[in-house]
Amino acid sequence: MTAIVPDKPALEGLEGKWDSLWSERGTYRFDRALARRENIYSIDTPPPTASGSLHIGHVFSYTHTDVIARFERMRGKSVFYPIGWDDNGLPTERRVQNYYGVRCDPTLPYEPDFVPPYEGGDNKSGKAADQKPISRRNFIELCEVLTVEDEKQFEALWHRLGLSVDWNQTYRTIADSSMRASQLAFVRNVERGEAYQAQAPTLWDVTFRTAVAQAELEDKDQPGAYHRLAFHRNGGEDIFIETTRPELLAACVALVAHPDDERYQPLFGTTVTTPLFGVEVPVVAHHLAQADKGSGIAMICTFGDLTDVIWWRDLSLPNRAIIGFDGRIISEAPDVITTETGINAYSAIAGKTVFSAKQAIVELLRDSGEMVGEPKPIIHPVKFFEKGDKPLEIVSTRQWYIRNGARDEELRARLLEMGREVQWHPEFMRVRYENWVGGLTGDWLISRQRFFGVPIPVWYPLDGDGNPVFDQPIVATEASLPVDPSTDAAPGYDESRRNTPGGFVGELDVMDTWATSSLTPQLAGGWETDPELWDLVAPYDLRPQGQDIIRTWLFSTMLRSALEDHRTPWKHAALSGFIVDPDRKKMSKSKGNVVTPSDVLETHGSDAVRYWAASSRLGTDAAFDPQNPTQIKIGRRLAIKVLNAAKFVYSFELPEGSHSVTNPLDLSMLTGLDTVIASATAAFENFDHAKALEVTETYFWTFCDDYLELVKERAYSADADPAEKASAVLALQAAVDVLLRLLAPFIPFATEEVWSWSHDTSIHRAPWPTGVTSGDGAAFTADDAPSIPAHGALLGLAGQVLVAIRRAKTDAKASQKTPVATATIAGPSELLDELRLASDDLKQVGRIAELKFVAGEAVTVTEIIFETEA
Repeated sequence: MTAIVPDKPALEGLEGKWDSLWSERGTYRFDRALARRENIYSIDTPPPTASGSLHIGHVFSYTHTDVIARFERMRGKSVFYPIGWDDNGLPTERRVQNYYGVRCDPTLPYEPDFVPPYEGGDNKSGKAADQKPISRRNFIELCEVLTVEDEKQFEALWHRLGLSVDWNQTYRTIADSSMRASQLAFVRNVERGEAYQAQAPTLWDVTFRTAVAQAELEDKDQPGAYHRLAFHRNGGEDIFIETTRPELLAACVALVAHPDDERYQPLFGTTVTTPLFGVEVPVVAHHLAQADKGSGIAMICTFGDLTDVIWWRDLSLPNRAIIGFDGRIISEAPDVITTETGINAYSAIAGKTVFSAKQAIVELLRDSGEMVGEPKPIIHPVKFFEKGDKPLEIVSTRQWYIRNGARDEELRARLLEMGREVQWHPEFMRVRYENWVGGLTGDWLISRQRFFGVPIPVWYPLDGDGNPVFDQPIVATEASLPVDPSTDAAPGYDESRRNTPGGFVGELDVMDTWATSSLTPQLAGGWETDPELWDLVAPYDLRPQGQDIIRTWLFSTMLRSALEDHRTPWKHAALSGFIVDPDRKKMSKSKGNVVTPSDVLETHGSDAVRYWAASSRLGTDAAFDPQNPTQIKIGRRLAIKVLNAAKFVYSFELPEGSHSVTNPLDLSMLTGLDTVIASATAAFENFDHAKALEVTETYFWTFCDDYLELVKERAYSADADPAEKASAVLALQAAVDVLLRLLAPFIPFATEEVWSWSHDTSIHRAPWPTGVTSGDGAAFTADDAPSIPAHGALLGLAGQVLVAIRRAKTDAKASQKTPVATATIAGPSELLDELRLASDDLKQVGRIAELKFVAGEAVTVTEIIFETEA
């Protein structure tokens, strides 16, 4: 082997060098012309949200995917490894608002030459009132500009990390092609009766002024208080309830207790009167009432929480909602409030925030004597939008839904069955999916009252008075997609009929970002636009993702595939764990403990960071301490050692003539390497990349610390027998060749650099090793391979003796180069027979004139006599 080795190999600069060459040579390009479905490995890669900066958790999980992609590519698969950008939705809108100091007001006209107040601000403490209102079109243009710039930064980081994605296979969730796919899937959902519109209680974020789906909820512990209120019975004693939301008293529609609660069974079917407002409400029974909570009887309001919604629906109660879309109490009191006292009480809270309304109601209740005692402070979980800062309210709105199995047992059963058809890594993650499917309480709410997203492709006819006829939606035709109903006329109408009696009005809502992201297999795979590609890649082989979005991305993709293709979207699901800080707290932007990866990559190098990420198994959380990144430092040491060890090996010259590996110690090393190949391959096949790295790295250090030290004298010596010298050099070169390929998925830059010293092609297109002693590599000819003896234990024994000899010299405060007259090795006879095969190498490396072997229970070096003592 002729190798051109640099004088001083170094990690610095390898990322830029090799990323450029990989791009230029198309190393990771998916060549569909040569592909057949049976030799394709397709990956449904997560599209990161383009709304700020990537964090170390992205590096963690995307590295897990990349090592799998690299392994499969080396196994001969044509890897379809696309990348997308999730650039629509609330995170992008919030970033644009903060970055430019603007907010969207769809009632404003478009300004062709609009210039934002500033660029580059974070505006974290800015209020909406301080942001300049602009038209929807102006706002969307700013969104598109900023997301493109963000995506450039993200792409640069992915290049730096060495992701082997095919940059020719990219998509954006807001691009026309993605809009068409999202709208097409929705249109078909409508046609099949899977998508529908309904007026219903909706979880509502008052900051963003938008509906929120069940999958986007987050419980946060908040301070609250129980208020004990007296409801009045005609001719009977008062009934006391305890509530944390007295400000909703005007929205009370009933009191509820458990049907088996003997205290309240006599009251079922009777009525009571609400305090302050004097409204007569029924006392009802429902199994969700908790006899051991508070006084055991609760007030049902429209709507205080999700349980109120269930009670309201199950018991067919009236709707007296009093909270508006802005989170304030609406000005008009429910028409059942008719007394002067009640009307005055309501006027005291009208227009107030729920916080101020609560304070006002509590004061009125104190004054009326209908609140018993003082509020009792508590801490309780409250529903938040996962990206929001204020508790969610429940308001009545008209929204679009897609059936998800919550009210369709047949569909729910099919989704559970599909979950069992997918192979989960780790397997226990399937339970989280099943728990989510089993716990669904409502269909998937997909409409959002936002601006930067995929428009819902629907219009509504207007009656003679100009009112929308919502139950007769005009759905876009497939041929017309993509469309924007806010600017495109409805089918059968021209633009002059917009917003006129007898004309039409366009739907202004956009789809939830998950309604597009749930179609990532389709977006990347050419669904309905490139049937040949779709047939090649779908269903995909792998869905890699974080465990925290099983309920959103994984479930929604499974649902869309069930509805559209009646099959699972992928064969395998690989779930990465979380990144936690040194205190074992999950890293997240909301907690303020996120570490951005740029500095880490710059300081330690990409191979080192990849090593850290790949050291963790799927589904396992990993701690990251930016002040003491121990695992990253270990990875950097490994990458440097790969460069230096290979340089050392390539410095040995192979004697002329035809040679092969014959020395027992060399054979032992290669036999052990065969075991490593088998173990690493099996680990990768089981999606255990961490084990593959562990067994490979462990053997690499054995190779460097033991074998290389043992044979370097034989490989160097000009006086050595040519066959013995050649055996060592061939074994060393074969081992480096294999170890580089085994490490290539983990540290692609260092391994590619070394590979280039002796190869014209990329290591990442080289075949995955299958077995050195069976002919993989330059060490053997086909005739040699079948007769090679194993000597599997010899290297381990020789390494053990080498360590003992070095320790003895150290204990004697002697240099490792100090000559030894005699060294005595004790051990069982069968092991000593094996060790004698390595005598020459042991004597050379230990500077030992004579080795003696004596019987003993275990292999030990019992005596060393230095030449100066002899």
